[in-house]
Amino acid sequence: MDWLTENKLPLGKWIKVFVDWILDHFAGAFDLFSDSLGGLINALTTLLVWFHPLILIALFAALAYWLHRNWKLPVLIIVSLLLVINLGYWEETLQTLSLVIFSTLICLLVGVPTGIACAHRPWLYSIMRPVLDLMQTIPTFVYLIPTMIMFGLGMVPGLISTVIFALPAPIRLTYLGIAETPTSLKEAATAFGATNNQLLWKVELPYAMPTIMAGITQCIMLSLSMVVIAAMVGAPGLGIPVLRALNTVNIAKGFEAGLAIVVIAILLDRICKKPEKRSKSDSQ
Repeated sequence: MDWLTENKLPLGKWIKVFVDWILDHFAGAFDLFSDSLGGLINALTTLLVWFHPLILIALFAALAYWLHRNWKLPVLIIVSLLLVINLGYWEETLQTLSLVIFSTLICLLVGVPTGIACAHRPWLYSIMRPVLDLMQTIPTFVYLIPTMIMFGLGMVPGLISTVIFALPAPIRLTYLGIAETPTSLKEAATAFGATNNQLLWKVELPYAMPTIMAGITQCIMLSLSMVVIAAMVGAPGLGIPVLRALNTVNIAKGFEAGLAIVVIAILLDRICKKPEKRSKSDSQ
């Protein structure tokens, strides 16, 4: 047993050497990526802040009504966002919303094609599965360190860490939805002469869409759960007041900032859910 502990594998040193090698050879690329992505996020935040809060709330409520054709959700949005304004966290809420929007978009652009590829190639999913498990179970502070070293302080390292944590959800659920497409449907489409692309776009994706939407919702919730952790590396938003409340043991401030995060989570979850079919009695 002593021999085993005295001959420790230098895994940490190997990873440090690898990160140092990446920084030595790709520092310029990381700076360009950080500046470009940070500029896009700041542009979106500036645009959202530019609108008058009441106009922006009205736009959000109109979007919700257009998607769901239900007056209850717009009312919930208006009341909830007015509460956020009353608490004094409107700008921080918009900063958090920008972070969640960009992290979700990146997760979808990477996760959905990866999930489709895994569903069509089982050997690829067998390779990806332990990687996805590692991404979701490794403590987030572990990969906050290299992302902070590579991209510096600010929103970008927080965004990258959020993407790493939330990415497995759309990959797994896209894979699950595509893989569970009934063989009879695919055989019928193939019998009528459907190509592989037509089979994907007209059979597999429509069938898997509810599962993919569930992956999007999970991705949004996981992104919001990283708000406070992202604030530890300089990302603006609602995580900043939560951290300040934690440092000063300010129960009131911590509860108010946490409530604003909960409001955003509930609203995004309700908006992204598939609209419920209205019964005949409701339509009358």
